[in-house]
Amino acid sequence: MPMTLAEKILAAHTNRSHVHPGELLEVPVDFCFGNDITAPIAIKAFRGTGAHKVFDPQRIALIPDHFTPNKDIASAIQVKMLRDFAKEFGIVHYFDVGRMGVEHALLPEMGLVLPGDVIIGADSHTCTYGALGAFATGVGSTDLAAAMITGTTWFKVPASMKLIYHGQLKPWVGGKDLILYTIGQIGVDGARYMAMEFTGPVIKRLPMSHRMTMANMAIEAGAKVGLIAPDDITRDYVQDRAQRPYRFFAPDADASYDVVHEWDVSALDPMVALPHLPENVKPVTELPSIAIDQVVIGSCTNGRLEDLREAALVLKGRKVHTSVRCLIIPATQRIYHDALKEGLIEIFLDAEAAVSTPTCGPCLGGHMGILAAGERAVATTNRNFVGRMGHPESEVYLSSPAVAAASAVLGRIAHPDEVR
Repeated sequence: MPMTLAEKILAAHTNRSHVHPGELLEVPVDFCFGNDITAPIAIKAFRGTGAHKVFDPQRIALIPDHFTPNKDIASAIQVKMLRDFAKEFGIVHYFDVGRMGVEHALLPEMGLVLPGDVIIGADSHTCTYGALGAFATGVGSTDLAAAMITGTTWFKVPASMKLIYHGQLKPWVGGKDLILYTIGQIGVDGARYMAMEFTGPVIKRLPMSHRMTMANMAIEAGAKVGLIAPDDITRDYVQDRAQRPYRFFAPDADASYDVVHEWDVSALDPMVALPHLPENVKPVTELPSIAIDQVVIGSCTNGRLEDLREAALVLKGRKVHTSVRCLIIPATQRIYHDALKEGLIEIFLDAEAAVSTPTCGPCLGGHMGILAAGERAVATTNRNFVGRMGHPESEVYLSSPAVAAASAVLGRIAHPDEVR
């Protein structure tokens, strides 16, 4: 029986010849992890069961990235729980300040999440690894606790949605614009508990960093996973990083999809999601003049080296507008180091931007860039809900790094061509 990419991966993990949407399966996980917000709850649940060991200390990661470097006593206590638990149970992949990164950039970078895997993380943007062709999804902390003990979890096999992109992208248009356009078309619940399968000629040419941006935001359409079938671009990315064997799965040509969308994106302009939902999308060219107070370039969505290069291309030789605070946050220590070697950090500092150690801080209104009432930010992050980055009366506009950088220079939401 023909199967979609999600069905192929789940069938292989359960030694089934085929699986059907709606079936409940107990599935072995290849990797699981939590962060400084979610893992402490999982650790308490784990200890509550009386368990004395984890299923495999090599296949669990604990990554304190949301409130680190610790912003207060409460966050310091949270992280200490992770640190102590990792030491007690011999968890190899514990990443503290100075060695850490934003989890969804760090784990692929280190070759710990791989094509063909089933991965759960106690964080909603775990779907990022679908860009590698892995069935990866966010779960609750108690699900993580159970997986840390048993090495398995439960899934309902999701129905699949196929999204096909044709055409040639304009300059300054990439993965962020494609996923914002997609969410604008189908809505924030348009793929609820579905597997979004991104494909077509545009996706086949898309670099891995842009693919990760798209898969990262599948959850913003309500999807269980966001998947791209692995190919030569995937192989180039993982072959020198992989810390264990991996498998490529491909959907069958005659697989059945509940929903199919097909778009020619040749005319697409850079997109912006206006407050307060990622579906509230407009081309930047159709926006009125919207003055801003802050720009954030970073996060698990767009904090990779390629994103920083894009921002540097716009900011080089220019200054951030005097009424704007521009925060640039490399997503991992390695990205920070590479950006330093390439001269990108010097460009940002010359532009009078502030550069931070890796952290998720401002994305969720945690620290490192909280908005006051009435303030507006352009951010390369993934959510613009009410109060997401600070005060409930603040506003967050989502965009690509290029649009964010251009906006930082002009003090209003801008197309990159306006400063080039």
